[in-house]
Amino acid sequence: MNDLCAEIGFKSINHYGEQLCGDHIDIVEQNEDSTVIVLADGMGSGVKASILSTLTSKIISTMLAERLSIEECVSTIAATLPVCSVRGVAYSTFTIIHLINNRTAELIQYDNPHIIVIRDFEIFDYPKTEVNICGKQIYKSVIRLQENDIIIAMSDGCPHAGIGLAYNFGWRREEIAEFMRDMSAGGFTAKNLSTLLIDEVNKLYANKPGDDATACVVKIRKRVPMNILFGPPSNRDDCGRMMNLFFSKQGKHIICGGTTASIAGKWLGKPVQAKLAFERSDVPPIAEIEGVDLVTEGVITVNKVVEYAKDHIKDNNKYEQWSYGRDGASLICRLLFEEATDINFYVGRAMNPAHQNPDLPINFNIKMNLVEELSKLLRQMGKKIKVSYF
Repeated sequence: MNDLCAEIGFKSINHYGEQLCGDHIDIVEQNEDSTVIVLADGMGSGVKASILSTLTSKIISTMLAERLSIEECVSTIAATLPVCSVRGVAYSTFTIIHLINNRTAELIQYDNPHIIVIRDFEIFDYPKTEVNICGKQIYKSVIRLQENDIIIAMSDGCPHAGIGLAYNFGWRREEIAEFMRDMSAGGFTAKNLSTLLIDEVNKLYANKPGDDATACVVKIRKRVPMNILFGPPSNRDDCGRMMNLFFSKQGKHIICGGTTASIAGKWLGKPVQAKLAFERSDVPPIAEIEGVDLVTEGVITVNKVVEYAKDHIKDNNKYEQWSYGRDGASLICRLLFEEATDINFYVGRAMNPAHQNPDLPINFNIKMNLVEELSKLLRQMGKKIKVSYF
C-alpha cells in the first residue's frame, strides 16, 4: 500500500416518470491493491434497462476481479443477455475503470461517452487504443496516475441533457469537461463532484430527465488518517492503554462523549472547556481540550453523523447543512467525509449510567450499533476503517 488512495463517488437520476434507473455502477475491491469500477448503461429506460445494466456490470466486475480478460467478459455478456427484438442489441454499453495500487488506471470503454481526465486542473488528453472484440469497437487506455488526478465516467444521459431546451444538440462532452475542470479547482470530494455534475444535468433537463444519467468520479489523493475516541473502556484499568493508543496515532483526534472527554482531559492534564452555544437545537454543544482537534457530545451527535452519512451516500441532499454548519455533527462530517481517508475508531464498551433511564431512547446496544453503522457507511464511501474495542 502506497501513500495514495482513490476516492470514489457517484450519483444517478432516473428517466422522468421511471421508478428504476437504467444505469448501474458496480465496485469490486479485488484486494487492497486492485479495484474494479463498472458503469453500465442499459438500453432504453425503466425495468428492462435496469436489469440489463445490472447484469452487465455484475458480470464484468466479477469476471475482471477474477483476472479474466476483457475479451472473455464481452463474449460472456453477448452470450448471456437477451437480444432486443426491436434494435437487435444484446447488452448495455459500459465503461470500466480498473485501479491498480492507486498508481495505474486501466480504462475500457464501449459506446459510453469517453472518460474525462482532469490533471493539474486542466483537461488531460490521454492515449486510446481501439480494438475489435466480438464485432464491437472497444477503446482501451492505461494511465499512470498522479496525486489530484480526477477521472470522470458518465452515461450518455449527461451529454444528451438540454437537447431542445438549453442546447440544440445537448451538453457536449467538451463542455462537460470544461465545467468539471472549473469545479475541480474547488477542492470538492469525488462524491460532491459527481453531485455537482448530475445536478447541472438535471437543471438542463428542466428537472424532467429525458434519459437516465449517471456520473462516477474517481479522485486520487494522499492518505489522511483520522482517529475517533467514543466512550470509556469497560475496565477502568484500560483507560491509560486506550489513551496511549489513541493519542499515539498519526492524524487528527476527535473525542465523542462527555465522560470520554473528561478521561482524556485528565490523561493530558488539560481542562475540558465546554461551549454553551447551541449551533443547532438537535445537536448538543461542543467542547475544547488543548491537544484535541474536536470534542463533541456522544450518542446524539454521532447519530446525527450517521443520518448525514446515509444521505451523503444516496442523494447528498443535506450537503449544505453539514458543509457549512458549526455544530459538532457537521464538524465531524467534514473531517470524516471530506478530509479523512483512513479512520481509526477507539470504542469503549462501558455502560453509561446516564443512558439507563427507561424514558430515554439510548442504551448500550444503540451506541454499538451506531459505531457499526457509521463504519459500514464510511466503508461505502471508500474509507479504510479499523475499529478497536476496549
